[in-house]
Amino acid sequence: MNFTIEQIRNKLSVKGLKVTPQRLAILDAVYQLGSHPTADQIIEFIRHTNPNIASGTVYKVLDTLIENRLIKKVYTETGAMRYDGIMENHHHLYCSENDIIEDFPDKDLDKLLHEYFEKRKIKDFHIKEIVLQIKGTFDRH
Repeated sequence: MNFTIEQIRNKLSVKGLKVTPQRLAILDAVYQLGSHPTADQIIEFIRHTNPNIASGTVYKVLDTLIENRLIKKVYTETGAMRYDGIMENHHHLYCSENDIIEDFPDKDLDKLLHEYFEKRKIKDFHIKEIVLQIKGTFDRH
């Protein structure tokens, strides 16, 4: 997913966030890296152009981007926190051999899950979002 710096600047502004070089660089890194990068991967990517950025700054900005619904957290089996820049509803295919996450958008599955939980009516629980993480392995050569 590629966005121009101007588009990223606009995304921050729309959320009422101050546009800073750090926020621009970190959100751009999430988009450019794709594949649900870890904070360490984001830091490594950013340090090519911003060698003095502090790790703490990156973590703070990531938290701010999550709070403002510009990115999402994704957890893996290894316990690693990953980040996803795609905010539209989608599911994940998680390869447990390689710790790889791929997006799996499927409108039919979304509808099926929504209808299933509508019928179930879980007592005292309000569903805000349904995201499946499907674990397996890829057979790509």
